[in-house]
Amino acid sequence: MQSKTLTFAILVIISPVLFALVYQPDSFSLSWNQGRGGWLFATAFIVAELVGIKLVISKNKVLMTVPLAGAVIAYLILLDHGLRNYIKDGAKVYDVHLINSWTWLWDFVIMAAFVIAVVTILFGKRWIRIAPAGPIFLCGSAIILSLDAFFPYDTLGPLQYVVPYLVKANVEIIKFFHLGTAIARDNLMFLSGDHGHMALQVFWPSAGVHSVIIYSLVMMAFLLKMNIIPKRKAMYFAIGIAGTIGVNIIRIFSLSLFVLKVSANPTEFEQFHGVAGEIMFLPWLFAYLFAVTAIETKRLKKQAA
Repeated sequence: MQSKTLTFAILVIISPVLFALVYQPDSFSLSWNQGRGGWLFATAFIVAELVGIKLVISKNKVLMTVPLAGAVIAYLILLDHGLRNYIKDGAKVYDVHLINSWTWLWDFVIMAAFVIAVVTILFGKRWIRIAPAGPIFLCGSAIILSLDAFFPYDTLGPLQYVVPYLVKANVEIIKFFHLGTAIARDNLMFLSGDHGHMALQVFWPSAGVHSVIIYSLVMMAFLLKMNIIPKRKAMYFAIGIAGTIGVNIIRIFSLSLFVLKVSANPTEFEQFHGVAGEIMFLPWLFAYLFAVTAIETKRLKKQAA
């Protein structure tokens, strides 16, 4: 009986995502500021953390969350009936420069608020130790989208600071493998390859700085719930940071390689650029959390034996 209640609770939490997949499937672009692709990974985090938990959940509490799911679904429907235009008009009022980041921001705000409200109803304050990854991933995505909307390109200096170093590292990799001509100048890359020339200006979201922030938020919440010594938590966190930076370097390299070896056409490049980041970072994040969980589970079983 309890397993059925838990299954029903999980279905309620993910019901807005399932509805959106059917109602607006084209909205699930993996580009971090052009769609709801992040919802899928948040859903994976939520399901992974809730399946199999050994807590008694009140059926009445689960029923209390159903109207909240209905409200999110109503929001999704209203977007196609004037709400999306209303949100875009608000960008002018608040002097927002990047409309895409502004409009998708509200999808993540709504979803984050919904998930936090639901897990709070179900688990109270304990949710931060039971199922933190999904809500915090959604909140982190909303924060990054808001920063990009209000401080576009290189206007947010601290986040832009590391970009020239990543650009220079990428140029050195290109030179080492003799893939083409590459020159770095601050956050600019001048590339010349098999299909022509292109100058790329790299800003902090394109360099993956946002992924380091989201990783840090999710990993800290994830480690908080794990019953391991602080030294091991610090080790896992540091390894994850190094891995995330490595993924970002691979991302910039893949964008450069596309220009050098595939196409220097701006339209084709933008299509690749739109998915190159999240299609690398989000699977890496999920795989790393899964690996840490598997390692610690195996270690605890050995200790128990």
